[in-house]
Amino acid sequence: MEISTLATYHCLAFVWYFFVAYSITHVRTEERPSEVFLYGGQWKYLTVLNLVLQAVFYGVSFLADVLRLIKKLRCAKCIISSRDLLFSVLAFPVSTFVSISFWTLYTYNRELVYPKSLDGIIPLWLNHAMHTAVLPFAVLEILATPHRYPAKKKGLILLGFVAFLYISWVLWIYSVTGEWVYPLFALFSPAGLAAFFAGSLAISHMPVKPK
Repeated sequence: MEISTLATYHCLAFVWYFFVAYSITHVRTEERPSEVFLYGGQWKYLTVLNLVLQAVFYGVSFLADVLRLIKKLRCAKCIISSRDLLFSVLAFPVSTFVSISFWTLYTYNRELVYPKSLDGIIPLWLNHAMHTAVLPFAVLEILATPHRYPAKKKGLILLGFVAFLYISWVLWIYSVTGEWVYPLFALFSPAGLAAFFAGSLAISHMPVKPK
C-alpha cells in the first residue's frame, strides 16, 4: 500500500477511535449509578481502555507515515519500532481478546457482561464500535502494514505485565467497592477466579506472533 494511502487510513482510524472513546466516556444516565460505576469511572473497563490504546496506536502509526512521507527516515525508524511493538504486544492481542471474549459471553448470557439495561443507555452502533469493529480493524492493519514482531519471550513478558496491572486494578476496585467490575466474576470462587484470569491471560497471549 502507498505510504500516502496508509497515512490516510491511519489518520481516519485515529479519528474514529478518538470519537468512539469520547462518545462512550460521555454517555449519561439519569439513574444513580452504583458504587462500582462511580469508582474509577469508565476507566475500569478493558473495552474502554482498549479504545484509548487503539487511538494511541493509530496516532503513532500516522506519525510514522508522515515522517516517511517527508523523508525523516531516521526519526521514522524509531517511531516504526515503537509502532510495531505496540501493535504486536498490545493493540492486536487486546482487540482480539475484547471482541472474542465479549461476544462469546454475550451469546452465553449477556447479563454477565452487558446487561440488557445498557441497551437504553449505550446506542447499538456504539456497542458494535467497541466490541465488533475492533477485530476487523486489527486484521486490516495486519494486511495493510508490514510489521516487525519482537521476540516471543519479550512480547509475552510485556503483555503479561500489562495484564497483571489490569487484573490488579480490577481486584483493587472490588476491595474498595465490594462489587465486581464484571458481574461474571461474582460466580467464581477465589480458586475459580484465579483459573479464569489465568485462562484469559493464556488466550490473550495467543495472538502474539513468535519471531
